[in-house]
Amino acid sequence: MKYAIIAAGEGSRLAQEGIKSPKPLVEVGGEKLIDRLIRIFMDNDADEIIVICNDIYKEVGKHLKDIQQNGLNGNEVPLTIVVKTTPSSMHSFHEISRYLKHGPFCMTTVDTIFDEGEFKSYISAFAQEAEAGNADAMMGVTDYIDDEKPLYVATAEDMTITAFLDESDSCRYISGGIYGLTPSAIITLDKCMAEKQSRMRNFQRALIADGRKAKAYAFSKVLDIDHAEDIAKAEVFLNK
Repeated sequence: MKYAIIAAGEGSRLAQEGIKSPKPLVEVGGEKLIDRLIRIFMDNDADEIIVICNDIYKEVGKHLKDIQQNGLNGNEVPLTIVVKTTPSSMHSFHEISRYLKHGPFCMTTVDTIFDEGEFKSYISAFAQEAEAGNADAMMGVTDYIDDEKPLYVATAEDMTITAFLDESDSCRYISGGIYGLTPSAIITLDKCMAEKQSRMRNFQRALIADGRKAKAYAFSKVLDIDHAEDIAKAEVFLNK
């Protein structure tokens, strides 16, 4: 399976709070965020890992090129790097979508923190559902809500996703920023771009509007590193 990482954001909130490293190079538990994802993806049989980063923080591109040439932790990595500053995560997704049109793939943002064991089970479930034609998308969700603007995920009893909502008093889950997708999703993505939409949440809504079969997969906890205090929260979570 192919994997993709969106690492093109500026991480402005972290910078304002005194974090000097660009977000992809921020360390949690002694491991850079970008390195952690690459390692986990390699542990889950990555055929190729596509990363998009911006051209503002040159050290991120340099770090990725070092991994591309020399591997990570002594292991070769099939890494494809795209360097481009984009206005939104959905635009970043569109920039790398040409590499993702030939089979199921999993994509995350660079600051997504999750349990590795749960992720392995998720990838196995997604691969089975995609191969059987039962899901065009399988989204990682969580009932742990610690987000300034969460995207609520409405689900049926069988975890079929029925809606993505900005506000809800009844939804148990929110999006965890873990996207298992099949090539049909890129058709929807291209449509969103043609309509000049932005933001990944609007792409997810468009999947439902287009009649794509989307399912949710529950993680116990998923965290994003948006603020300096989130680094400590992530380290506590990973040390449990």
